[in-house]
Amino acid sequence: MSFATRLLASLALCCLGSIGCNSAPSDMPKLAQVSGTVTLDGQPAGNLVVNFESANGQVAFGNTDATGRYELSFANGAKGAEIGSNVVRITTVLDAPTPPGYKDPVPAKYNVKSELNVEVKAGENTHDFPLVTQ
Repeated sequence: MSFATRLLASLALCCLGSIGCNSAPSDMPKLAQVSGTVTLDGQPAGNLVVNFESANGQVAFGNTDATGRYELSFANGAKGAEIGSNVVRITTVLDAPTPPGYKDPVPAKYNVKSELNVEVKAGENTHDFPLVTQ
């Protein structure tokens, strides 16, 4: 390989690398802050995962604390969820693999067969979820 060919190949790699680094922020969807409280049968529901999945398939997530409060995070430490319609899925956090016969205390209509949909708008959003087991 000639010197000129190696030089052109090196320049091409440098250009591609800098384009890739500079294009990452433009790939980030428009986000808005989202927080709220989850209760289960009227009681604060701690140790749950709250996921918001946008129409584009982007997922934001947060865990509830002992008082049922959550705040959503997105990729790379960004806070919030994608603006627009989102399907919400709420499940119990497990510290170990799911044991045989395990049934999540959160009903399927709030997770695997979620009926929860919210609209995330620009600015701050509060979405509370009063879940019931019956």
